[in-house]
Amino acid sequence: MDLNIKGRWALVCAASKGLGKGCAQALVAEGVNVVITARGSEALGATAQALRQLNPAVTVTAVAGDITTSAGRAAALAAAPRFDILVNNAGGPPPGDFRDWSREDWIAALDANMLTAIELIKATVDGMAERGFGRVVNITSGAVKAPIDVLGLSNGARSGLTGFIAGIARQKRIAERNVTINNLLPGLFDTDRLRQSTDAAAKAQGKSYDAALEAKRQLIPAGRFGSPKEFGAFCALLCSAHAGYFTGQNVLLDGGAYPGTF
Repeated sequence: MDLNIKGRWALVCAASKGLGKGCAQALVAEGVNVVITARGSEALGATAQALRQLNPAVTVTAVAGDITTSAGRAAALAAAPRFDILVNNAGGPPPGDFRDWSREDWIAALDANMLTAIELIKATVDGMAERGFGRVVNITSGAVKAPIDVLGLSNGARSGLTGFIAGIARQKRIAERNVTINNLLPGLFDTDRLRQSTDAAAKAQGKSYDAALEAKRQLIPAGRFGSPKEFGAFCALLCSAHAGYFTGQNVLLDGGAYPGTF
């Protein structure tokens, strides 16, 4: 199916690897010009080169920097003439016990996983509305629906963003101008984040890494971890011209792990 977004411009955050990279790959394959950001310039440059090889017809611009800072956001936003698509993404805060977290820990989590997305939406959404097309996808977490106790910083910050999006996506001056804002909630995907959290869990539980990883896999009815490629494909669908009637939603991609009806 042609997603009808060829020639659009997208900003994809934290796109040097993992889920962000998967989203950038899917958009580039559809003919979308992309600006990709990440803090690590070497990995980002390698990803940019691979994306150019994937589709030489598009423009791929890499902007190394911290998207959670005002300077990082300004550099990314200045890298293209406009943005029709925004994919918000940032690494999650570390796990731990809420008794150990300081105010500074909470502010850092909010900056990365709530306030940065809001600032980027604020910078782009009115232009999208003026042009009559816009797609915003926020990569949050399955923990928004099924909180994980050791991920309290992430639970709190991402839930705050979820509540904000529920209101802003339904503003008539946004929704009636063919601008959609949705949240994409990953479960367990084969990424560095999964490997890091598994290693931490293994050490805390006195298990081997392989045993801890297998225990996680057993929780997924699909019997496997998701791939960044399939996550990216779903993101691209939400960014497509066919998704204009779908907004303000939380879409859970977790291989059936969440046991609830709603």
